[in-house]
Amino acid sequence: MGLSDLLYPDNPKRKQELIHLHQELLDCMSTNFHATNELVGVLNEHLGCTITPIEMRESSTVKENCEIIIQVMSEIQHQVQKIDSDMKDKLEPVLYQKLYDIKEPELEKIAIAQRVFSIIFGEATSTAAMVAIKLLGSNHLTLTASKLIGLLVQIGASVLGQVSITIIGLGLEMILHAILGAVERSQLLTAVRSYEKHLAEFKAASEKYQRAIYEVTSLVTQQAQ
Repeated sequence: MGLSDLLYPDNPKRKQELIHLHQELLDCMSTNFHATNELVGVLNEHLGCTITPIEMRESSTVKENCEIIIQVMSEIQHQVQKIDSDMKDKLEPVLYQKLYDIKEPELEKIAIAQRVFSIIFGEATSTAAMVAIKLLGSNHLTLTASKLIGLLVQIGASVLGQVSITIIGLGLEMILHAILGAVERSQLLTAVRSYEKHLAEFKAASEKYQRAIYEVTSLVTQQAQ
């Protein structure tokens, strides 16, 4: 038992809480990496994008892994904006507006999108057009991605952002030393409470983000059946 544990008997419990929260965050981040790569695969295969898939780096910090996923999420948002720009440039204004008209039949929107992709790529599949319409017709993915990016920035900037994602296996004292250095009870309590708040918001935003991606990627699965 360390000196801080003798002075503050509830510290061991707080340490365990901190490690549990840290593991929850990593599990959530891992799922986000996987979901993002699913969307990257669809964009690359069907919409001509060249986005590089990502993976969590076990030797890096939470902050560095946050930056990895932020970068690719920003690239996805850029590609969606590019698709919208291509549609706007190559369609008559009336046809372009139809893409965003909720009363317009989806099959008509897909036909319009496929026409544009045929100009861009020489030929285009209905799957590509379906994915494009799903991305353009709903701002759900863009909004959830923006929310998640904001939370990732906060987490990366927090006191726990500097912790390596593998430090859990190094023991209680090591993780605490990496987080706070010289441990004081007030610091530990502040870190736990801050982390709980960040994690609750992050998990909720992650679930929405993952559902939004599934709505897009499931179209490809349905089309293949």
